[in-house]
Amino acid sequence: MHRITFLGTGDAMGVPRVYCDCSVCKESRGSGLNRRLRSSVWVEGEGQSFIVDCGPDWRSQMEMIGLRTIEHLLITHAHFDHIGGLPEWADACRWLGKKGQLYAPQEVIQTISDQFPWLPRNIDMHPIDSGVQLAGWNISAWKVNHGKNGYAYAYRFAKEGYTWAYCSDSIALTEEQKNPLHGLDLLVLGTSFYHEEAEFSTRSVYDMIEAFELLGEVKPTQAIFTHMSHDVDLNRTYPLPAHVQLAKTGMKISL
Repeated sequence: MHRITFLGTGDAMGVPRVYCDCSVCKESRGSGLNRRLRSSVWVEGEGQSFIVDCGPDWRSQMEMIGLRTIEHLLITHAHFDHIGGLPEWADACRWLGKKGQLYAPQEVIQTISDQFPWLPRNIDMHPIDSGVQLAGWNISAWKVNHGKNGYAYAYRFAKEGYTWAYCSDSIALTEEQKNPLHGLDLLVLGTSFYHEEAEFSTRSVYDMIEAFELLGEVKPTQAIFTHMSHDVDLNRTYPLPAHVQLAKTGMKISL
């Protein structure tokens, strides 16, 4: 079975924010519907699996799904909320006596290596600028605008009969950057707010209103929004198009 599990659906700060007493953060401390770990997905298929991104919640996410080990990790970019768990993963690999396999574009690998120069003792790092195949998926990467935060990479996953993409951290994509998003069965897209009112130059991720415009251009069959801040309340009913849903922690999607 090919499927993805949403291990985390939050933005860089997660939900609840430790300093915040807004209604969403309060709810997340109680019933927990809005509790969001940093964005990550677990992809299963053809006797193999891999996780996309390894933020500071990686250990909690592994415990959540009862997974004691993971061999393959795909990284979108070298910001802390996407790589903060790499030292823990490397230490797990050390104790298990097997090297982890990390996949990312070369410039992402270089930044990771500069920040954590000891990781190669326990992790093999594979540049995938020309693509890679994991769990039956042919995977290609391309650079996307990440607003004031610079850049990230998005991934397109293809196998016979199905194509999907994961684009967690992007805003104001150029026409060239939008091209790989056409013809998708599923687009997983980061949208930190329903409607973000901050000055555009200070922003780094689409809001949902902007995302609706993007979906109208690239026309995926289905879309799921992730990377959500404490602005988004899953107890509310948002005016979403019929083919769009909001990711929930632990949600599983068959591909």
